[in-house]
Amino acid sequence: METVKGFRDIENSTKRNSIRNIIEETFKLYNFIPVETPIIEYKEFVKGENSDDEAVSDIFKLQDKGKRNLALRYEFTFQLKRLTKNKKFPYKRYQIGPVFRDEPITKNRWRQFTQCDVDIIGSSLKDEAEILKITSEILKKLEMNFTINYNNRKMLNEILDEQKIKENYREQILREIDKIDKQSEKETIKKLKKYKAEKIFTILKKPRKYFERYKNYKEIKELEEFCKLYNIKINFAPTLVRGLSYYNGTIFEVKSDLKETIVAGGSYLINNIQSTGISFGLDRLELLSKISIKNKKILIISLGQDKKAIKIAENIRSEKIPVQISYKKPGKALEYANSLDFPLVIFIGEKEIKEKKLKIKNMETGKEKTIPETQLIKFLQNPTFN
Repeated sequence: METVKGFRDIENSTKRNSIRNIIEETFKLYNFIPVETPIIEYKEFVKGENSDDEAVSDIFKLQDKGKRNLALRYEFTFQLKRLTKNKKFPYKRYQIGPVFRDEPITKNRWRQFTQCDVDIIGSSLKDEAEILKITSEILKKLEMNFTINYNNRKMLNEILDEQKIKENYREQILREIDKIDKQSEKETIKKLKKYKAEKIFTILKKPRKYFERYKNYKEIKELEEFCKLYNIKINFAPTLVRGLSYYNGTIFEVKSDLKETIVAGGSYLINNIQSTGISFGLDRLELLSKISIKNKKILIISLGQDKKAIKIAENIRSEKIPVQISYKKPGKALEYANSLDFPLVIFIGEKEIKEKKLKIKNMETGKEKTIPETQLIKFLQNPTFN
């Protein structure tokens, strides 16, 4: 039976779990607390005030037996409206889990995917720099190529004001600007001409020094100064828009070796409180991360010595080394070890018990070594086959 389009089985999530652990441990280092929220919410709560947002329009809708209109969560941020009530600020939380969007499927886009979010409710520019530091730290740990792009929505609005752009055209204009990396410059200019806004494209392509004339450029400079204190590099991208219906200050977007965005976020209001946050897409990070997974798992092959095999397995597990016992015949057990990439196999038979020595096989090289049982744990912590 095939999975529903846009959903998938992940049969070996070892790498995903390692990435998730790196992300979670980094969030904890900056004193963010973990939360969990319902996957299903009332549809009206999910839609919120951003019903025109593209992501909101893609929510999965459903009904329960009581005919209540419900929806699957499409992200985590809207649930902060409930979580932030009666909290002391700044309120720092992180959340990792699945979200759902009923949207077209592409190579690196699924309808169920895992987000790893970190947010500060009651934030300042200093907190935005901290969020970007966390981002840089995680992506370095994941051994990835990346560029952190950022812009400021206040400054974009200032440019629209300067050009006397009508209020009812602004959203369409910003949408076209946000597509600059997805379509040709010629096509962008053609579409902006419909709103007599082609000059905005020219402005956004000007050298950086040009933007110093705008009042809100000071926030861009201030953010960079704080980022220098964290020793991180960020890239000013004047055409970056994102989240038309909710971002109101700095916006972030991280690009890597995929054309799709891997991390994104920005500053916004929750219950009229200035906040900032960023979201990591675990599925795309898994595709790009070059971290090597240390495979330390052991297969014990019991040759009719099950009690001893269980005792040794428990001893190995007490040292936090993953171990499994096979009660199959040696040939089948080795076949099984190969299929699941066990690097080491320990044989426990009558001879081994009698001599108090254990035979260990390196499944990659085929080499074998016999060691005293008393030295087993020490050997497994640093196995060498000479």
